[in-house]
Amino acid sequence: MSGTRLFGTDGVRGEANVSLTPQLALHLGMAAGEFLRQQALLEGPAKRPEVLVGRDTRLSGEMLQAALASGFASMGIDVVDVGVMPTPGVARLVLLRKAVAGAVISASHNPYYDNGIKFLGSNGKKLPDAMEDTIASHIPLLESLPRVKGAEIGRIRTDTSLAEAYAQCVKETLRSLGSKPLAGLKLVLDCANGATYALAPSIFGDLGAEVVVLNANPDGVNINRECGSTHPEPLAKSTQYHKAHAGLAFDGDADRVIMADEQGRVVDGDRIMAILALQMAHEDRLPGRIVVATVMSNVGLEQALEREGIRLHRTDVGDRYVAEAMDALGAGLGGEQSGHILLPHLSPTGDGMITGLQVLSIMVQTGKSLSELASVVQTCPQILRNVRVQDRQAWRNDAVIQQAIERARKRLGRDEWLSVRASGTEPLVRVMAQGTDATLVQSVVEEICTLIETRCGLS
Repeated sequence: MSGTRLFGTDGVRGEANVSLTPQLALHLGMAAGEFLRQQALLEGPAKRPEVLVGRDTRLSGEMLQAALASGFASMGIDVVDVGVMPTPGVARLVLLRKAVAGAVISASHNPYYDNGIKFLGSNGKKLPDAMEDTIASHIPLLESLPRVKGAEIGRIRTDTSLAEAYAQCVKETLRSLGSKPLAGLKLVLDCANGATYALAPSIFGDLGAEVVVLNANPDGVNINRECGSTHPEPLAKSTQYHKAHAGLAFDGDADRVIMADEQGRVVDGDRIMAILALQMAHEDRLPGRIVVATVMSNVGLEQALEREGIRLHRTDVGDRYVAEAMDALGAGLGGEQSGHILLPHLSPTGDGMITGLQVLSIMVQTGKSLSELASVVQTCPQILRNVRVQDRQAWRNDAVIQQAIERARKRLGRDEWLSVRASGTEPLVRVMAQGTDATLVQSVVEEICTLIETRCGLS
């Protein structure tokens, strides 16, 4: 695992059985278990700590789940394996069962051969960096830690029936609109051969929609393969072909959703945030009239919100940073262009199904089509390019590159309209620029990418 931290922006990720091995999963379970055991001792006598573990459909999930659960149990933590479950499902079940933590084995939108392990706190939210670093610091000490013995060893059991409890929570978010709030809507669902493959068709069907289902036959290696939220074009075509009112594409662990309108056009996370923000503001349910998004969100979102007196606050890339800013600002809506939307009044973490349902409910209440709702955002020029490098961090210490970045920000007019960052999982530096002048944006991206490639590239 490259980089100075074991944990990246979304847990520990790597190629399954290569960098993310069963041994590492075991050690992560032991380290997290030791951390939780110490926390439990500080809080005094109570019932045995319980952790919920879920996974997506990729081939390596069962292998890593077994190792992770064994690590927890070896430290005296009881484990409930909830089976294939969206990340937001594990988060919600942690709250429902008052578990001390949750763990999700998933690499989200990555290909099947990658996997990841991320931990959720007792509040259902991702752990802050400092807590993850504390867990990582336990790993080198595992051999010297005292072992639990006898009756203190944790139990591991499976309870896939908890999926229904989560499904009920999702459906409850629309219950104010009646028992069949989606009656009359025809929807296309792309389940990405991932964690929603069984849940999404059932939930949206129960709510009254006529459902056309795509990519709901996982075989362990087809998760996210040319489908789901990272490949929404087939969904968009299918939505138009089936004359559906909308399409929804989830990613592998279902914390994201990208939509398609009835005209076969993709509706990304920026447009979803705009639709939700304008409706929430209209109903006086948008605290502080503020929305939190990352530097990747398009200037068009910023302009659409400004027209209605709503401020866009930008953060670094990563939903955890959006969540932290939302907490600090008291915001009720935030998210990413990728479709990872945070609605803390409805879910402790991003939930693609709940997000989609909120947009559909606005269609039902206003009588407007998705294309009409999404048209409030007019996309401005934005270019994202990846540069393959030997060292993901070398550009940070290169004075020539840093000076060019500062010049480019002045040319664009807003610091946040240029983002240069290292990938958290690949040997890439991602360069994104945006603004109102397409020629200027193109020039900035070409200059920065050429410099990084020349000074830090593979050749």
